[in-house]
Amino acid sequence: MTDFAASWLDLREPADHRSRNRALARALSLHVGGLERLAIADLGCGTGSNLRASAPLLPAAQSWTLIDSSQGLLDAAVDRLKAWAEQADWEGETLLLARGDKRIRVDFRRADLARDLDAVLGQADLVAASALFDLVSADFIVRFATGLARRRSALYGVLTYDGRQAWTPACEADADLLDAFNRHQRGDKGFGPAAGPEASARLGEALRAAGYAVLEGDSAWRLGPGEEALIAQLAAGVADAVRQTGLVDSARIDEWRALEHDGAFVGHTDLLALPRRAE
Repeated sequence: MTDFAASWLDLREPADHRSRNRALARALSLHVGGLERLAIADLGCGTGSNLRASAPLLPAAQSWTLIDSSQGLLDAAVDRLKAWAEQADWEGETLLLARGDKRIRVDFRRADLARDLDAVLGQADLVAASALFDLVSADFIVRFATGLARRRSALYGVLTYDGRQAWTPACEADADLLDAFNRHQRGDKGFGPAAGPEASARLGEALRAAGYAVLEGDSAWRLGPGEEALIAQLAAGVADAVRQTGLVDSARIDEWRALEHDGAFVGHTDLLALPRRAE
């Protein structure tokens, strides 16, 4: 699976958190509001950002399993979560966190999602994932929806890239770079050819076919003043990906990179899938 640097995940976390769709967040909170305890599996957890954003929406007693293929990111997650919590202790290999009225048990698991999907889904009440599904293949999405439905787990999948970008200042090269970038996004990220910008639509279709009620909402990044470092890193990543495709002349990419971008829009979609009540 594609690996990401903890520094990049740290840089994007504030934008990720504020961009989440509020209506879907409220719908999730309402869905689980009557539960005393909730078990959550977080796929591709990175540094634990998804837990930090989602925990306030969930019942007071939470049990998370954070799953990633990178031991370095799992180690970083421990450090970030201990700094985020008001109290942190260990019970064996389980991290116990307290923040406000939340009491959160966290287990960490290194796993290859492409190979170990059935095992990592476990018996979670809720499966969570952030910025993951555009990296996986259409076949993986179908397998994932089937496994989720077998367990009747809910899904909260946020910040799935949907193929939209806009830059400030705009320039003629934007359209060609976007086309090349989206083609790069459809390359193999460790799961076979990635669904890329079509991921959210494919995921929603598979889950509806599996009997889920599916809600979707916009969660685009809208980046501006004060976020120059994130914009610069994002532009560098786009340029590097485009260069790898060979679809845009290197000189044109260099000219685009030389622009001092002071704003960026990146389209994302959040998705909440809830199992329908048995009739």
